[in-house]
Amino acid sequence: MDLYEYQARDLFEQYGVPVLPGIIADTPEEVRAAAEKLGGVVVVKAQVKVGGRGKAGGVKVAKTPDEAEAAGRAILGLDIKGHTVHRVMVAGGARIKQEFYFSVLLDRSNRSYLSLASYEGGVEIEVLAVEKPDALAYVAIDPNAGIDLAKAKEIAVQAKFPAELVDKVAPVFVQLYSVFAGEDATLVEVNPLVLTEEGDIIALDGKVTIDENADFRHPGHAALEDKAAADPLEAKAKQNDLNYVKLDGEVGIIGNGAGLVMSTLDVVAYAGENFGGVKPANFLDIGGGASAAVMAAGLDVILGDPQVKSVFVNVFGGITACDAVAHGIVGALATLGDAANKPLVVRLDGNNVEEGRRILNEANHPLVTLAATMDEGAAKAAELAHAAR
Repeated sequence: MDLYEYQARDLFEQYGVPVLPGIIADTPEEVRAAAEKLGGVVVVKAQVKVGGRGKAGGVKVAKTPDEAEAAGRAILGLDIKGHTVHRVMVAGGARIKQEFYFSVLLDRSNRSYLSLASYEGGVEIEVLAVEKPDALAYVAIDPNAGIDLAKAKEIAVQAKFPAELVDKVAPVFVQLYSVFAGEDATLVEVNPLVLTEEGDIIALDGKVTIDENADFRHPGHAALEDKAAADPLEAKAKQNDLNYVKLDGEVGIIGNGAGLVMSTLDVVAYAGENFGGVKPANFLDIGGGASAAVMAAGLDVILGDPQVKSVFVNVFGGITACDAVAHGIVGALATLGDAANKPLVVRLDGNNVEEGRRILNEANHPLVTLAATMDEGAAKAAELAHAAR
């Protein structure tokens, strides 16, 4: 789960990371009140989970409460890359002398952690990595050791911080890593981390992504979720413990196992090129089990998407045999009743596949079409979706 900037700021403060005061506001009048409370120069910042806010007009400096209220009025309701601004943070101003970059993230490819740091901040890190790769330090982090002060200094040196700044930024790197480890995050990023004219190091912005698989260790994380902004279908899937991500397509996808589902997305997209550019409508992994209850929950979510025109169920019988999957599909359709109103293409393979196919053939449900292979199933689902457009 990605956090809003104000949520990241609050976490940073809890872990001792130096930050500026910040007050959230949902109306221009609240922005004015926040500016009056903070006093002096403030920055009104759109709270959206997307980059490029400044270029889109979502960050404005205000020297007076009047200017702050006007900035709030201009930013609230603004569309930034498809995200509507409903809330802003009014942050205290800072006299910036220099800007730096620091992040720590989960390095999945190496099954480790990775720190990225640069003496040059305030820019899009992707651009910096391409145009000035030598300016960005990549430092592997042992998860068992983490970032202590010695490691933090090593990162600062590799990132080309001058000697007089190494001792200033290193303790902040340690504190930011404490956020990463303490909150089971997969990303903690600060851009910019700044040196003020007064000589202080401050995190002026923050991006944090937390691992929802660790929610059982963090009951407080539930309060960080923006339920109002959540996609209703994804929220329903989450309630049923389904791994679901909505996409912009017409063929609903159900599979068991993330790898199989990813492959199914690719095959459906490829097949869809022959049918007017039909695309997958979602990622849905029902996991190792495929009981009637699980299958019904999955179908209920997918069929609730008005963009879906057909559904491709692609299951490999392993731990759960194909006959159990077939019973699950038949039971799910019976459970859903009239709500099951879109064609299903089903491809079964693996353990007890013949019995599974027999069960589906015997049920003879008018919405179900059996496919012998994944390619055949993908093509049929794309064809049906195209016909229903």
